[in-house]
Amino acid sequence: MNQKVVFITGASSGIGRAAALAFARAGYQVCGLARRAERLEALREEIAALPVPHGEFLAMVGNVGDAAAQKAAVARTLERYGRLDVLVANAGIGQHGAVADADWNDIETVLRTNIDGVLHSVRAAVPAMRASGGGHILIVTSVVAGVHCPYTATYAASKAFVSSLAGSLRLELEDENIAVTDVLVGRTETEFNQNRLGSRAAVRGGLPTMNADKVALALVRAAERKPRRLILSLFDRLILAGGVAAPGIMARLAKRQYEPAPGD
Repeated sequence: MNQKVVFITGASSGIGRAAALAFARAGYQVCGLARRAERLEALREEIAALPVPHGEFLAMVGNVGDAAAQKAAVARTLERYGRLDVLVANAGIGQHGAVADADWNDIETVLRTNIDGVLHSVRAAVPAMRASGGGHILIVTSVVAGVHCPYTATYAASKAFVSSLAGSLRLELEDENIAVTDVLVGRTETEFNQNRLGSRAAVRGGLPTMNADKVALALVRAAERKPRRLILSLFDRLILAGGVAAPGIMARLAKRQYEPAPGD
């Protein structure tokens, strides 16, 4: 059994839930933070029913935007297992609509969740990793971090922030044996679109979409290999390359994806 310990935020659904299952199957002890207690309990039962050997699941209810809740979750992790090896800073929420017209509460929620949530996770986890002799931080960002995205600008900007943060943290923590990976995820089959704040207008389809289980398995592999960046598909690499080589064209293409149709 792998006795390493992983702390995952946003563990009750989507990539976070899939990651909790994947890490448990790999033998990690999994600590999951999310707001929905009933979903966390269902996940705990699903992990307990996995074929042995597998790690166990410690469910913790809390909001990633709450620094005290994150510190308490890490403290409970240490109390239970005595160490913390991996942080998957995954919790995030989207927002659809023009910046000038969006409800401020929606914009603020995105910023508090996607930016503050990651900062609180890192600030809570790093002291525990230092005490454990090192560790690994995986920050789940997005390929839109490298593209100007009209009508989902707040979300894209929040992911650009944490993608930049990952690069800086890597250098700050490398001498303490703490690795940092920027996980640039493309469009994935989760509840993300349904839970997106703001305009309920449908986001256009037609783009390649990944399964959350594929992302989760890549996170487990990354926890062992500790790459600086993790990009999961050729299409995602093309998006990021286009954002560098032809930012104007990519922004126009993004606008077509996210611009509300007439009458929405």
